[in-house]
Amino acid sequence: MGAPGDTFDLGRLRLTSGEGRKLDLETRIEPVKLGEDDYAVIPDPVPVRLDVSRTTGEGYALRLRFSAGVEGPCMRCLEPAAPVFEVDAREVFQPGGGEDLESPYVVDDELRLGDWARDALVLALPPALLCRPDCLGLCDECGADLNTAGPEHHHEKAPDPRWAALRDLNLN
Repeated sequence: MGAPGDTFDLGRLRLTSGEGRKLDLETRIEPVKLGEDDYAVIPDPVPVRLDVSRTTGEGYALRLRFSAGVEGPCMRCLEPAAPVFEVDAREVFQPGGGEDLESPYVVDDELRLGDWARDALVLALPPALLCRPDCLGLCDECGADLNTAGPEHHHEKAPDPRWAALRDLNLN
């Protein structure tokens, strides 16, 4: 493993056109804020696999792979959650190739590895971070954790207000 870093100097690899390398590195990923909650990224630093290939015209084809988790409150029951995600991201940097071929993570042969890893992780996250896939959440009546409340947990349904006038009728 290389030393953890937020950037990586691609130029020091001295790759020629068509040549490539696979590198095992580490990077720190800033916490992720979702709604009002902060989610820490684990482990810290995150081990990553970086594949670098030199393209023609002084460009690079990049692939970043890693496994990382996020720790924070479950979005349904508020209990601690720490789901793990597999990330596989690709970038192309081809100077002068137009907007689609210029990576925002490469500046002067310097790869902003931590920024790319964070953005790739955020894109891999599901719409809701849960403590477990079948989390039942909280009861909307009393706030009880439905994961532990059991099947006997229930509340009387409030009468439909549209029928309130019928309760006042005396049919005897």
